[in-house]
Amino acid sequence: MLSVFRHLAPALAIVVALFAGQVSPAAKEPLRVFAAASLKNALDAIADDFTRKTGQQVIISYGATPALARQIENGAPADVFVSADEDWMDYAVQRQLLKPGTRRNVIGNALVLIGPASPPNAVAIVPGLDWLAMLGPGGRLAVADPRAVPAGKYAQAALEKLGAWAALEPRLARAENVRLALQLVARGEAPLGIVYASDQHAEPRTQLLATFSADLHAPIVYPAAVIVTSRHASAGHLVAALSEPSAQVIFLSNGFKPLPRPKNGS
Repeated sequence: MLSVFRHLAPALAIVVALFAGQVSPAAKEPLRVFAAASLKNALDAIADDFTRKTGQQVIISYGATPALARQIENGAPADVFVSADEDWMDYAVQRQLLKPGTRRNVIGNALVLIGPASPPNAVAIVPGLDWLAMLGPGGRLAVADPRAVPAGKYAQAALEKLGAWAALEPRLARAENVRLALQLVARGEAPLGIVYASDQHAEPRTQLLATFSADLHAPIVYPAAVIVTSRHASAGHLVAALSEPSAQVIFLSNGFKPLPRPKNGS
């Protein structure tokens, strides 16, 4: 019997090694997240915290929400999608790109007007504000592209309500995403920009000039969900973790806002 075991031992060792090789990579497979560019600072910190608590590595790809949604639609490998608005999450739902029952709203934001860090120059955003005088000759207003990007759509809605859109549309510096619009102001390439409060919070080379009233645009809500093709056991845990108190503290400390209250108490 001992001699039989000696003969079998090498084979058993190979089987154990093969089994370990099959299980280990799966356990170490990174969790892949597609997230709106405006989330970067806060979501990086939340992902680091999630990794410390669970040992699960998280890899995040940031970009404009429409581009990310279309990449997911075209089969890009990802486990979780965090959108900068509800419209693009609805887009994903309509195309059956998300696992039913995993969608949840995680945080809100505010729309702000920014300028270079100095000189101090607070502004009251009211109808009749002379936007062109503030931009100066040839100056452009930096925004995420309103034709698709949520931050730009919110900006357009606000400017339309203020009666300023027609005059400002030809003077827009349209950026691929809101963080690129932020950088146009930070680098001095645009005298004014409209971004999220969390973006301005992340860039010391800009200053907050004013916050747009929330009734000038649709509520700013960031939903998250698990992508239907994901087989990662931690995907749902990460989505749930975004609403936990520790994550909410990180969001708020990075300039995000609590989720808007439902209207009429509903």
